[in-house]
Amino acid sequence: MSKIQLRCKIWLEKDGEVVLSDWRVELLEAIDRLGSLRAAAAELQVPYRTAWKKLQETESRLGERLVDAEPGGAEGGRSRLTAAGRAWVRRYRDTVEDIPAKLENRFAETSLEVT
Repeated sequence: MSKIQLRCKIWLEKDGEVVLSDWRVELLEAIDRLGSLRAAAAELQVPYRTAWKKLQETESRLGERLVDAEPGGAEGGRSRLTAAGRAWVRRYRDTVEDIPAKLENRFAETSLEVT
């Protein structure tokens, strides 16, 4: 018999619009790790335009620059998170990291016996 499992998704909104979510935080982390929005988009298997749009939306809704980008040129450019970008990623991760496990435990504690 299959076990019923609780699932949840958490995101931050402002005025009913997504500001940060697991995916957007993964995008920011990938940009910082790979040094490029294009490489981050490829790693997350989304079009560059989608990744760029989500980054712009997030920065606009937070009212802060989250990524500093150096122009390309012969050597290629480099993108990295700003101090604000790192702070938002850390705050989001610290806040949501244990919520799914807590919810699963709570659900397990309140199980029903059905006959």
